[in-house]
Amino acid sequence: MEIKDGGGPADRTAGGHTAPTGVRAERKRRAIVVAARALFLRDGFDASVDQIAAAAEVSKVTVYNHFGSKQALFVEVVKSALDVPLGDTLVAAVDGLTESDDLRAAFTEAARAWVRDVRADPDLLAMRDLAARESHRFPELRHAWEQGGGVRLHHPAAGAALDRLAAAGRLDIPDTGLAIIQLYSLLVFPHLVFHTYGADMDDAFADALVTGGVDMFLTHYAPRGA
Repeated sequence: MEIKDGGGPADRTAGGHTAPTGVRAERKRRAIVVAARALFLRDGFDASVDQIAAAAEVSKVTVYNHFGSKQALFVEVVKSALDVPLGDTLVAAVDGLTESDDLRAAFTEAARAWVRDVRADPDLLAMRDLAARESHRFPELRHAWEQGGGVRLHHPAAGAALDRLAAAGRLDIPDTGLAIIQLYSLLVFPHLVFHTYGADMDDAFADALVTGGVDMFLTHYAPRGA
């Protein structure tokens, strides 16, 4: 078994790269991702591995030991930034829901929490812009963007929450993947568009998007005959 970076036994990734494991290695990995995120946001993909290593206070070899290449590190940073907690908010709303509870009210509060997370983190929006600009340069980033949030086709937690609502007869959702994309488009895409063009969205308008979006979504997926 291979040992790298003094952090523990190496762990082989899906791409065949062996990365060090263990507590010390995990601390270094987190430091590299944090440093890389800041530098990629500032300089785009042109940020150098030397700069990232210096900011993370590790060696250049350590960066390569953990990620294999700058491209793989960039993809990892993008993937971590695109993980907006849609699933967490929907799961919490659905798990606390009883048959007599107001689905619209619960759904609206979950949507508000989700959108607050997006609006409260300007770096997340900037990273999405960066991912969109750089995705043409290599297929791995395009895949991360597609699967990680750009057009999130698969979100297991959110999908499971919607499936439970459908199973309980609260919603009629024939295609969960499509429903997630539609919900995402109603609630979050407007913020991405505004941010891309440098426009500000005030709180009242943001909340109107939430309440209107939830209303459209629940009306469209209301059980037949309801």
